[in-house]
Amino acid sequence: MPSDFDFEPESTVADTKEQLLGRVAQGDEAAFGELYDQMAPRVLGLVRRLLVDPAQSEEVTQEIFLEIWQSATRYEAQRGGASTWILTMAHRRAVDRIRSSQASRERDVKIGIRDLAVAFDEVSETVEVRLEHERVEKAMSRLTQLQRQAISLAYYGGLSQSEVAERLQIPLGTVKTRLRDGMIRLRDELGVAS
Repeated sequence: MPSDFDFEPESTVADTKEQLLGRVAQGDEAAFGELYDQMAPRVLGLVRRLLVDPAQSEEVTQEIFLEIWQSATRYEAQRGGASTWILTMAHRRAVDRIRSSQASRERDVKIGIRDLAVAFDEVSETVEVRLEHERVEKAMSRLTQLQRQAISLAYYGGLSQSEVAERLQIPLGTVKTRLRDGMIRLRDELGVAS
């Protein structure tokens, strides 16, 4: 037969979630463990309903409890219950994960579309390049020898205007004039609008 001493005194009744959260705010690890035991199933259930993926749901739930540990000092009991505060935090974190996943998928799709090799007609492309090359050669032949020399060194040789001047042993201003006049004449010969 049990004696009166077998019952726990009423003073050890479990703390409320609000009290536990207050103790967590003071760095009480035992209170955090107790709060976790009480709230983890509800938090995981909420997150799982939103995310569906079990692995992501568990990961987000861990993040939520880490956030609770780090931000318990911001909880204000007069603004609502601890459960509401925790579940609101869980809902926001789950929605953030959904948005992040969605943005990542959209970014991957855009990159995939950008990197998608578009089929093209190689023969047609080759013919177009050859015809354009012939047009440029014909237009270049209509330039003066000095303009053609400056343009060839600058655009085909990859030299700067200063390097062209040095190579031809002429003033920089002369190089600039030859390039400008030559480009204007090329533009006119090729029928390119300015």
